[in-house]
Amino acid sequence: MLRKFNTNRTLADNIKLGSLTAFVAGMVNVASVMIFFAFTSNITGHFAVLAEEISKGNWYQVAIVFGWILLFFTGSFTANFIVTGLGNKRRQLAHALPLAIEILCLTGVGLYGQLWYGETLTETEWLLAVMLFAMGLQNGLTASISNFTVKTTHLTGTITDLGILFSMFTRAEYRKNRELHNKAKLLLAITCSYLAGGIIAGSVYLYLSFVVFYIVSAILLFIICYDHFKLRSMIRVRQKQTREVHGRQVMYRDKAYPE
Repeated sequence: MLRKFNTNRTLADNIKLGSLTAFVAGMVNVASVMIFFAFTSNITGHFAVLAEEISKGNWYQVAIVFGWILLFFTGSFTANFIVTGLGNKRRQLAHALPLAIEILCLTGVGLYGQLWYGETLTETEWLLAVMLFAMGLQNGLTASISNFTVKTTHLTGTITDLGILFSMFTRAEYRKNRELHNKAKLLLAITCSYLAGGIIAGSVYLYLSFVVFYIVSAILLFIICYDHFKLRSMIRVRQKQTREVHGRQVMYRDKAYPE
């Protein structure tokens, strides 16, 4: 899911990555709405709030909301900076590190919420800031390694693209286009996973409260571990194939040049 980059990625790679990260984004967004009454997987609404607060002259709120937007931007910037900076030398680490940072952020939110959260406005603002940075990391990572094909923290563009695709599918020549079908499959997988994540987060929060963030972190950890063990398995297979080829070469050499 993580180790392949840009055009080397298959549809299956993108669907697996898109589905799991969209599931995470759906969980985080619904949890943040239920706990903090604010969205954290996207910043469209925050721009509307920013414009409103500027028009009212509420400069403290302007600074807070602008800070949230900047943190989402910084998360995306950081993810791409890591991917492009380390990708040529240590691609697996470069692609896993943004998710590891996201895990630390969301686990920290869950831990703080369980142990110290006093429901004050200042605490809420800081926790939202951390979550927005984490979602920026995730969206920046998936977009960077998939050549901007996979974006999973918001669905506005996704639903727009699906509407366009289904409109195109009303014409016979487009219904036969394999590339368009693959894109529709990816977008539908992301949409359904995001919705499923939101539903599960809403149900889990009613019983487990901030534990929902540990579940989210466990899913992200699974993505990292899955990719690591998949890579190790591929390395073992290649090493075995190399030994077999070397063994056959030795056998043929001994037959050709017996002592």
